[in-house]
Amino acid sequence: MAAQRSSTITIDESLSATINDSPWLSPSGDFAFGFHQLPNNSSLFLLAIWYAKIPDTIVWYANDGNPVQEGSKVTLTADKGLVLSDAQGNNLIWSTNGNAVSHGFMNDTGNLALKNRSSDPVWQSFNHPTDTLLPNQFMEINGEVNSRLSETNFTQGRFQLRLIPDGNLVLNTRDLASGYSYGAYYVTGTNGQPNTGQKLVYNESGYMYILRKDGSTYDLLQQNKTKPARDYYQRETLNFDGVLMWYYIPKTSLSNGWSMIQASPDNVCTSIGESGPQLGSGICGFNSICILGDDKRPACKCPPGYSFLDFNNTYGSCEPDFQADKCEGYAERSIKGEYRLERLPSTNWPFSDYEKLGPYNEDDCKNSCLSDCFCAAVVFQDNNTPICWKKKAPLSYGRQDTKVQETTWIKVGNVKFSNDPLNPFVPLPPKAKKQVYHNKPLKACEEGQRKTLREFSNVHCFSYQELTEATMGFMEELGRGAFGVVYKGMIATVGPPICVAVKKLDRISDDADKEFRTEVNGISQTHHKNLVRLVGFCKEGDQRLLVYEYMSNGTLADYLFGDLRPSWVARIQIALGIARGLLYLHEECSTQIIHCDIKPQNILLDDNLNARIADFGLAKLLVLNQTHTNTAIRGTKGYVAPEWFRNKPITVKVDVYSFGVLLLEIISCRRSVCMELIQEEGAILTDWAFDCYQSNTLDSLANGDMEALDDWQRLKRFLMVALWCIQEDPSLRPTMRTVMNMLEGLADVPKPPFPTMLSITTAKY
Repeated sequence: MAAQRSSTITIDESLSATINDSPWLSPSGDFAFGFHQLPNNSSLFLLAIWYAKIPDTIVWYANDGNPVQEGSKVTLTADKGLVLSDAQGNNLIWSTNGNAVSHGFMNDTGNLALKNRSSDPVWQSFNHPTDTLLPNQFMEINGEVNSRLSETNFTQGRFQLRLIPDGNLVLNTRDLASGYSYGAYYVTGTNGQPNTGQKLVYNESGYMYILRKDGSTYDLLQQNKTKPARDYYQRETLNFDGVLMWYYIPKTSLSNGWSMIQASPDNVCTSIGESGPQLGSGICGFNSICILGDDKRPACKCPPGYSFLDFNNTYGSCEPDFQADKCEGYAERSIKGEYRLERLPSTNWPFSDYEKLGPYNEDDCKNSCLSDCFCAAVVFQDNNTPICWKKKAPLSYGRQDTKVQETTWIKVGNVKFSNDPLNPFVPLPPKAKKQVYHNKPLKACEEGQRKTLREFSNVHCFSYQELTEATMGFMEELGRGAFGVVYKGMIATVGPPICVAVKKLDRISDDADKEFRTEVNGISQTHHKNLVRLVGFCKEGDQRLLVYEYMSNGTLADYLFGDLRPSWVARIQIALGIARGLLYLHEECSTQIIHCDIKPQNILLDDNLNARIADFGLAKLLVLNQTHTNTAIRGTKGYVAPEWFRNKPITVKVDVYSFGVLLLEIISCRRSVCMELIQEEGAILTDWAFDCYQSNTLDSLANGDMEALDDWQRLKRFLMVALWCIQEDPSLRPTMRTVMNMLEGLADVPKPPFPTMLSITTAKY
């Protein structure tokens, strides 16, 4: 490790984002400024200030919390102050915009100051707080502290601490996309004249208060709870879950870690919304329930019949596990028992009411919800006049607490469609002779079917007759590929029939049978919102069929290359969805899967235009200790990685290559190979895209798409990511995790080298 650096920073002095470069320390060594390696990604670094003697306690960060790649550099300059540049030194990422800077100084208070020749500060970190305030720091009117997005993601989150113009210090949620601030869930009430609040002060004694215009103070942290800075390290942090917390740690016993002094509000689950109806989802996501822990921190859970949209984000929204249908025919389906009510004591979503009924008894209240397709939940209050409150979806500001007097009944489906692949349907009465049943007794299957059930235990077995009936004799064709034709079908449940896509392998051979086994085994092990779910299969005699959930919006090819160009926003989300799905296949499912045929025809779009990766028939499965496989050329013209042609090992990087081509198609809304342009330089999209990047003519690549061109930085970032993905050398291509980080702006995208040999591999195969 390099020698310890001085607390005084001279012009042109720099730091590099490597584990071996020492940070700039304050004189006592209490605080450090430099590149802090992210614990969940060793190749990413955050330019930050942290407690040098306490592990992983970051108190300030630059670049809006976006990490940078290894090798990035920060330099102190006279005209721009601190300048953060990428690893190649070509791109300016962030700067303090200070001018006439003579030197910098890392203070023992945790404040990094840039000063002029008179030693007056021209920029200091204390004036630009992130999620933490430190002793000796104050905040003026319109000052704000923003929570991070999650424990490990330092970009701005959903919560704010603000000193607003009327003198109140407030905590509020905000909309992530627009930054719009919703109503406050904590208010100090310091807005009265003439004693209006004008400054938030956190003094050296650890005492925090609002200074009023008349000189009086409003205590935020009682003096008997203060911890003098000479004996204690301390901080106030707005946590990612919306709780403002004061922490301390004795300087003589750092090993004990941080202790909490105080939390505000006292109960964030029930405090939010006390001033009246609010917009947004609340502390947790939509349809979720907030529960306060013993540590004053909230936890979020989904109600019965619901699951998190993103299983990696338990503070996000919940979606129903059952099918949400249109209102047509709803009452009849409800009478047949498709829905039930689950009781949730001491629980409420107070701002989701849309109808008030009374006087009603409890049974009338519950039945009213069951028979109403708009009703997601209901509350019955039996006071002097019994009242029934019906609540619409999405449910917001959910909380469960002993202080909550109401009992809520939430409506859930008796049939699960998404979270139970072993039992996705329930049986119908015997009179529905031409419908398909899931629970056919094993004895009704032939011996071959019994073996199949043992081989493929994660998906459901259908008979060939059942699927013939479900598809009306394989009448409506949805599409066809190298190994089979896909038909639309209807499978009945206790509720309305659901649509499925039935893939029938049209030629029986050793290759086809192997393909079938590969696909069934592969998909049965996967579960991700960006993958098409396999409902079941049939392996009967010489018949091989696969049953998938039906995607109403067809293929990405139809969507991208139709008469109307899709919106840029929709294309962004589709690209991110495909990347998430591939990341799951490569790194997160139990058995690593190489898809081998990523192309727009194998990307389907659901009702909400979410991208869903389909057709695992060409996938090659790897056990966990494998890194590559050798096989004959697979894939589709225009999307095939160069290593297929050179008898080189095939790794997950072939999917990265195909994704890069697909990303270029999403950007340009044109096919990777345009035969009508074969005599022109734009015939091969991969070559033309690099030419457009090199000549800075992205408007040509975007084909006049003003929505995309107005989002220039993202458009350029997506293009650069695509060019990295289509590098000839697989080792140069990023992993899908890195691709994901670069697309989302969590990692820098270096300047891509020229991807050679593209026209050879795309045009001749």
